[in-house]
Amino acid sequence: MFYGRSKYDCQNGSILLTAPGQRIVFDKLVVSSNATHISFDKEFLTGHQLATGISKYQFFSDSVNEALHISEKEERLINAVLNTMHTEYTTSYDSLSKGILLSHLQTLLQYIERFYRRQFLYRQEMSGNMYDRFKNVLVKRYSAGQLEEIGLPSVSSLAGQLGISPGYLSDSLKIETGKSALEHIHLHLIDVAKELLLAPDKTVADIAYNLGFEYPQYFSRLFKKMLGMTPSEYRNNHTLQ
Repeated sequence: MFYGRSKYDCQNGSILLTAPGQRIVFDKLVVSSNATHISFDKEFLTGHQLATGISKYQFFSDSVNEALHISEKEERLINAVLNTMHTEYTTSYDSLSKGILLSHLQTLLQYIERFYRRQFLYRQEMSGNMYDRFKNVLVKRYSAGQLEEIGLPSVSSLAGQLGISPGYLSDSLKIETGKSALEHIHLHLIDVAKELLLAPDKTVADIAYNLGFEYPQYFSRLFKKMLGMTPSEYRNNHTLQ
């Protein structure tokens, strides 16, 4: 299956989740077992908590090559929900039908979220600790001393170095550490900044540029947000000690 301009990894016992507005092409399709396709319009979610809550499900915008592989037991759970939705959808439609369908849809997405997280943990066991791999490429990026030229490291660029999608990286780190990829970038940046602030010959602006910030004011705001004081206040407090 082609999703966007890439091949989608799919096999028996797979769930394929696609973002809105994408072009999907099936080429030489052979279905060797039952397959179910479900799609819904955003207007259908109006008035339900899914209207705003749908954005939390990162699997809709993940890498075009990422599929969710499920066990036979998980497949039975998913099919049970889908069959219930199909029965409701094909019966006489009344004032309660939309609410019932939306409740089942939310249940379906919650199951998928559970299996999605399980797949993260399984892949981490197979490929090694995601946080350690991420921290390694992050430290190397800062150690290269090129941030003043290339700018701050982005989640997308670091994910590219690891060969995964930005969404998959952030979700995986969130599950493993409780913090997103961007939060880890900021934490490492502040740790480096605290060391640089001990050098009396460097101004706050010099440090901001060295760390890849285009504007020193943004660096100062982030530093204060993270530590509760400005870079200058941190430097003065440390010098007084």
